[in-house]
Amino acid sequence: MNAPMPAPDPRRALPSVETMLQQMSDAVARYGHGEVSRAIRGVQAQLRQQLDHGRPALVADEVFSQRVEAELQARHQPTLRSVFNLTGTVLHTNLGRALLPAEAVAAMVAVATAPSTLEFDLAQGKRGERDKHVEALICELSGTEAATVVNNNAAAIFLVLNTLALGREVPTSRGELVEIGGSFRVPEIMARAGCHLVEVGTTNRTHLKDYAGAIGEHTALLMKVHTSNYRVEGFTHSVDEKALATLAHERRLPFVVDMGSGSLVDFAALGLPAEPTVAATVAQGADVITFSGDKLLGGPQCGIVAGRRELIERIRKNPLKRVLRLDKLNLAALAEVLKLYRNPATLKERLPTLRLLTRPLADIEAQARRVQPAIAAALGARFRLTVVPCHSLIGSGALPVETLPSAALEIAPLSGDDGELRSLAAALRGLPLPIIGRLSSGRLLLDCRCLESEGDFLVQWIALPEALT
Repeated sequence: MNAPMPAPDPRRALPSVETMLQQMSDAVARYGHGEVSRAIRGVQAQLRQQLDHGRPALVADEVFSQRVEAELQARHQPTLRSVFNLTGTVLHTNLGRALLPAEAVAAMVAVATAPSTLEFDLAQGKRGERDKHVEALICELSGTEAATVVNNNAAAIFLVLNTLALGREVPTSRGELVEIGGSFRVPEIMARAGCHLVEVGTTNRTHLKDYAGAIGEHTALLMKVHTSNYRVEGFTHSVDEKALATLAHERRLPFVVDMGSGSLVDFAALGLPAEPTVAATVAQGADVITFSGDKLLGGPQCGIVAGRRELIERIRKNPLKRVLRLDKLNLAALAEVLKLYRNPATLKERLPTLRLLTRPLADIEAQARRVQPAIAAALGARFRLTVVPCHSLIGSGALPVETLPSAALEIAPLSGDDGELRSLAAALRGLPLPIIGRLSSGRLLLDCRCLESEGDFLVQWIALPEALT
């Protein structure tokens, strides 16, 4: 009796690498021969493992090529991606802070795709200074004599201290020894900059006499740090800029102010919580002022140093300036953002940061109710969806205790299962254009203040039911 023929090995049905390379010529042209070959071998390995464990696998060429294409797309998906910021924090550090206006984006594209006058003086036909692209604008808007720019405000503070206080003492109030995100601490920055911190006053109360008593022969300057990400309230006292400037100048010392966020316009006039402006601080007697470009100013990431010409020139000549200098893309963007401030009448509409911060509550509520039916349909019967009042934060350490009234889509699982809610949040993060909200007390809140591309937002929810399965 003849023995039964052994069943054919299903792994032999897998298409070969050469076969798939020939069929996927478009992908080879797009990604390269080696990259497509690696993806094909990867899919082969996945299917072999599946078959080895007795699980059926579709190995037809068309299905195989679809899996390879999906693998290639996943490998080439950028990790720096656009998202919907519905966290309720407008200037969200982890989500890129300020959005740039169209004028700034166009300027970045222009200098990125052609040679530019980054460090070339057209009038003289020789090497130029990159700060010149923004210095006059900064001085015009801040009321200072000179300015320079570096890659962020932490770098600005570091460069100022390393230039003006190297090996010397800097009296600073204990209540201003701030720590911000990313473990930036004023005492550590001072130490790295090569100067010596002299703590004055107490956490909640510092007086002018405390500064005066700390000044000695080794004192380099007086410094005030804006406590941008917290506020001490109650039995408190701090010394204002004008009094500190007067004391510094009486003792022939520079007075440096780190403003942190740095606003160029009167926020109170826009119906927002009041925040000191750069020009007002300069008018109080600050000799050097530092602030961020990508927070309240609404521009690209950078640190701005402005003040007396003699001091700025010293700072500019520090060898570390080259280490910390700003690149051409951000310089181009910053210049265009600063130009918008020349026309206050249109600033709210043209600068995304101010547009979002001043967005009327009625508009936000109407939008939330407008998108509610489509989102409820996508969520199905497992979740309850309601429109609720909430409060947005300005973010990035700016005005930390102030909030803005807003409206949110509140999603809660009918089962009360927190795991279901977390799975939903993960599914929203996995959408083609991820949606980022905030989990709070057994609910997912999607604050609509920063929701501008409503059509694109609704399209994402079409894929949600499949993502939740």
